[in-house]
Amino acid sequence: MPENIADSRISKVFLLLVCFQALHSIEEYIGKLWENFPPATWLTGVVSDDHHLGFLIINIGLFVVGLISWYVLVKPNHKLAKFPIIVWILIELMNGVGHPLWSIMQGSYTPGVLTAPFLLITALYLIKLIYDDRVRFSK
Repeated sequence: MPENIADSRISKVFLLLVCFQALHSIEEYIGKLWENFPPATWLTGVVSDDHHLGFLIINIGLFVVGLISWYVLVKPNHKLAKFPIIVWILIELMNGVGHPLWSIMQGSYTPGVLTAPFLLITALYLIKLIYDDRVRFSK
């Protein structure tokens, strides 16, 4: 990614996405996602027999990896910065679409649905910034 104003916005929006994920994780924690969503039950069980602890390890780890990725790769505009950005976008697109669909299927609130739209909108905006940056500097 070339050094320009868009890169600064990309860095800030990536960090915002990491922070929205932290809020999303808090909402999921309060709603005990690991007890309500079979894939979360399975994943937390892979990490620990105590699903509550597994959830904490996964989500705190995700937040730390996001912050490290931002600080080490995205903020300084490292040549590998697009990798964590794209991975993060994919995760948040799945969250942003999956949680509302799950709530619709359940016919009620499900943990994570309130913060999911922030993840979706921010991930889509980050895609736009990356696309605009690519188009502007591809010549």
